[in-house]
Amino acid sequence: MSDEYARVQAAAAFVRERIPAAPEIAIVLGSGLGDFASHVGDAIVMPYESIPGWPPARVIGHAGKLVVGTVRGKAVAVLSGRAHFYEGHPMANVVFATRVVAALGVKTLLLTNAAGGINTSFSQGALMVIDDHINLVGTNPLVGPNDERFGPRFPDMTEVYSKRLRAVADRAAERNGLQLAHGIYVGLHGPSYETPAEIRYLRAIGADAVGMSTVAEAIVARHAGMQVLGISCITNMAAGVLPQPLNHAEVMETAQRVRGAFIALLEEIVGTI
Repeated sequence: MSDEYARVQAAAAFVRERIPAAPEIAIVLGSGLGDFASHVGDAIVMPYESIPGWPPARVIGHAGKLVVGTVRGKAVAVLSGRAHFYEGHPMANVVFATRVVAALGVKTLLLTNAAGGINTSFSQGALMVIDDHINLVGTNPLVGPNDERFGPRFPDMTEVYSKRLRAVADRAAERNGLQLAHGIYVGLHGPSYETPAEIRYLRAIGADAVGMSTVAEAIVARHAGMQVLGISCITNMAAGVLPQPLNHAEVMETAQRVRGAFIALLEEIVGTI
């Protein structure tokens, strides 16, 4: 048993012993979007530091806890916060939580994030379904020897974000009277925000939104055979789009402003899957 496989299995066993049933759906909450965790019924809360091997979430806006319970009658695992590559974590830590929920038997993973808007038709607070992504993080979470128990050596990435789940999101938004955008998310290393020149480059290669997470988790989820849905909250316009500097406080403020619509959308999606 590889060290990483053993570490994942130990964390999964710890969680399994403390919950009544295996979750069907896992949801990762991005910066400032953690309020959704308080809407989980029959909640069992496990701080990340209490779970063996689980990396901490230290970025502002990430609570750092696993909440297992029910939403709309579905068994869910909600990850309030994530580890980021820019914090200095090895990539194995960045994708650790994804592998643990896969080990718990989760088949559907909802990834959310706060992102910068590159597409000039977007407004602050817009919600964007990720149709595809561009990996400019500078590495891939599957680099190194492949453990077949996690997934195949060369996983197909033709449809990283499930067409079926994207359609579910569209119908859920329509039922809630919400406007949903669609677009391409580009993942960068961070932690500095992009320069205006970099944003012009990213727009030229087809990106609609930019962030510092999600891509590695999506790759590992597909490696494990999970179905993935990604939703970005456009919390700020990217560098050079508006004549103002970028700051994390703006990200948090915008996420708080749209939390009601965001929570309603996630609940409707979970209830429909």
